[in-house]
Amino acid sequence: MTSSYSAGNIQVLKGLEAVRKRPGMYIGSTGPKGLHHLVYETVDNSIDEAMAGFCDSVLIALEKDDVVRVEDNGRGIPVDIHPTEKISALELVLTRLHAGGKFDKGSYKVSGGLHGVGVSCVNALSDWMEATVSRDGHIYRQKYERGVPKTKVEVIGDCGEDKHGTTIRWKADKTIFTETTTYDFDVLRDRLRELAFLNKGITIIFRDERLEKTKEEILKFEGGINQFVQDLDEGKQVVPATPIYINEEKDEVITEISLHYNSGYSENVHTFVNDINTRDGGTHYEGFKSAVRFVLNKFLEANEKLKKQLDKDEKLTYEDLSSGLTAVISMKVPEPEFEGQTKEKLGNTEVRTIVDQVVKEKLTLYFEQNPATLEAILKKAIDEAKARIAARKAKDNMRKKTMSDGFGLPEKLADCSGKDPELCEVYIVEGDSAGGSAKKGRDPKTQAILPLWGKMLNVEKVRPEKVMNNDKLEPVIATLGAGFGKDFNIEKLRYHKIIIMADADVDGSHIRTLLLTFFFRYMPQLIEHGYVYLAMPPLFKVQQGKKDPIYCYSDAERDEALNSFDEETRKKVDVQRYKGLGEMDGKQLWETTMDPEHRKMRVVTIPDAIAADKIFSVCMGEEVEPRRRFIEDNSSYANLDI
Repeated sequence: MTSSYSAGNIQVLKGLEAVRKRPGMYIGSTGPKGLHHLVYETVDNSIDEAMAGFCDSVLIALEKDDVVRVEDNGRGIPVDIHPTEKISALELVLTRLHAGGKFDKGSYKVSGGLHGVGVSCVNALSDWMEATVSRDGHIYRQKYERGVPKTKVEVIGDCGEDKHGTTIRWKADKTIFTETTTYDFDVLRDRLRELAFLNKGITIIFRDERLEKTKEEILKFEGGINQFVQDLDEGKQVVPATPIYINEEKDEVITEISLHYNSGYSENVHTFVNDINTRDGGTHYEGFKSAVRFVLNKFLEANEKLKKQLDKDEKLTYEDLSSGLTAVISMKVPEPEFEGQTKEKLGNTEVRTIVDQVVKEKLTLYFEQNPATLEAILKKAIDEAKARIAARKAKDNMRKKTMSDGFGLPEKLADCSGKDPELCEVYIVEGDSAGGSAKKGRDPKTQAILPLWGKMLNVEKVRPEKVMNNDKLEPVIATLGAGFGKDFNIEKLRYHKIIIMADADVDGSHIRTLLLTFFFRYMPQLIEHGYVYLAMPPLFKVQQGKKDPIYCYSDAERDEALNSFDEETRKKVDVQRYKGLGEMDGKQLWETTMDPEHRKMRVVTIPDAIAADKIFSVCMGEEVEPRRRFIEDNSSYANLDI
């Protein structure tokens, strides 16, 4: 490894003007996701220094007035004059697209910031930026506005020869990020935790200095991705007790994998390349899947006793083998090829072969030495295969039933006459009483009503075939028309607004939670596309005589409405507290909760899939102890309506 890092290492492919013109091309969006991407791009530079072995501490601070500060103790961005560009390397890195040390493999063996657009994009999309570098005994600084240097690179002080590092401060440009320039602590914290897990030994300090009393979290995980996997399945029964760990370098590509199985039925695999979360998978994930399928089928073939439990021609599919699988795949690839600048899918074909070979070799060795673990995993996969075969038969029966009864839509569904999914919406309503009111109040052209009745199934605790055959969820699956689980096809979805309309009480909250658990586990694309909404019916009706009522959605709104009357009139005002949707007639329900012009709704989002998965597992799963801890830890945030 070479530590030589100077202006000569910085290579240039030119141009920055397009970033402000089309920011979405470079950071994904100009909404909250793009805003947070600015932090990730800047932190990635520090993490690249850590991966190269020159940095072990990164501080990220959210300052007042939407300013962010990222400090590291890496080598410090070079400040000497670039041999061909004739300007300081610091200015070059921060003001030119495709300029950086990541193209020069003498400076960085592997890197997340491959395209060299990261920190220059942050600069281009900031109202102002300030870069401070400590190296070679001096402290240097340069200031910029919207990507344009406003000062030269100046020496502002001296430091010891052993002090080195880079500090970047910036304020996002409100004319670009028009929706918001306020950073979400939890969203950033979850990504920084990932980075701390993926780089064992590095210390990431995250501060929120916007608060009266600074909030600080120190993220450091010596257990690395093994600790990551254990954290994902905290409180669950797992096999083996210590995750299976693979770490191998082949053709300069480092494969690091940790995995174990839990007692649930969902796959929970997270893939990373050079610390970048490849949410859409890619060749590393494909290589892993093919190796797992090959190895476990090979061991099954050699086990006559277990083999007899499956039909002669049946083999275990990856879907069978991934039931309850939790894994983290972390690759270090010198020349990664990503699909798109947001880097969410890996394209290198050679990585598929490398991962396939490494996983086959290491898993074979592990299972030969741990036959009890192998048998437990095979038994679980065989049970899953039997369930898959049963589900296939159930699906065939459902298809036959659909063909025999016409369209296969539930009897209780009051469908809309419109056929364009973009314009159509379905209200999933609790109970026949509220369903009756909703049917009377709706716009029949675009609004469908599906009443639910009886106790909803908690899908976190049951097998997939029980979900398909459940009389409470079968109408939901049939109504949406897009299948479910691995067969879900969002192109066939019949409505682009799925609105859960439940009472504003404990039972209503329970139904909402159970439905959201079902959508999250079996139709996550609905939530990812922003198609799931929660209706917000009013809590109170405030009415004076025969005048138009005032509908209030909180205690504060009710008090405000009452205070709008003088004291004498207030005595005659009638205040009705709605205990349930069934108390409203069709006209009231339309005016308050269903009229697109006036209704209030909340879209359901998944800001972080890992955190959401963990909350669903803890709150809806079998294990009682982690749920008790979660309730105790979060009890101060609960609002009780008694």
